[in-house]
Amino acid sequence: MSIEIKAVKRDVKGTSASRRLRRAGSVPGVVYGGEKPAITLEFDYKALFMEFRHEAFHASILSLELDGKKEDVLLRDFQLHPVRNTIQHVDFQRVSATEKIHVKVPFHFTNADTCPGVKTGGGIVGHILNEAEVSCLAKNLPEFIEVNLGELELGDSIHLSEITLPEGVEFIQLAHGTDPAVSSINKPRAAPVEEEVVVTSDDAEAGEGEAAEGDAPADDAE
Repeated sequence: MSIEIKAVKRDVKGTSASRRLRRAGSVPGVVYGGEKPAITLEFDYKALFMEFRHEAFHASILSLELDGKKEDVLLRDFQLHPVRNTIQHVDFQRVSATEKIHVKVPFHFTNADTCPGVKTGGGIVGHILNEAEVSCLAKNLPEFIEVNLGELELGDSIHLSEITLPEGVEFIQLAHGTDPAVSSINKPRAAPVEEEVVVTSDDAEAGEGEAAEGDAPADDAE
């Protein structure tokens, strides 16, 4: 089931108009792409935020309702307030059912705690990539890609080429001839060992001698 968002056309443009919209509880945005012209929009902040906070909203085909009509779109960009972290602006791109799209999809790592490298080797899982860009038709776009770490030994890593993708989906980097590591099982760093200071009898006698010399002026003062 696709995520649905509602928008209304925004006739007034400009920085001042956008500020007024935000103060009124709305978010300015735009939808573009396809054979239609770009349209400036506004969204109800609360309704948009309820969907925006979910991972699937950022890597799924969304259903945008405008003037009673729906069309498939992707979230292509957004701006957040640098301090309050509130949504300031959103960009959506129309998608075609017959044209491939390029989208960054998040990884979901499984069996990290039970893989041999962690369970018996005492290793630590290190995630090198948390997402990767894929190419596919809109109907084949996955919300996430599962990365199974269950077979990794200590010192092993898993690359893009070893990840099973849904039918009709391919990694952009593999198509361009690169195969980066996604995750690895690393040896834990050894804790620094503090050197033990051994006091010998000679050191102790030297210390006592220094203490005695230090007491001498007090005796003279008496």
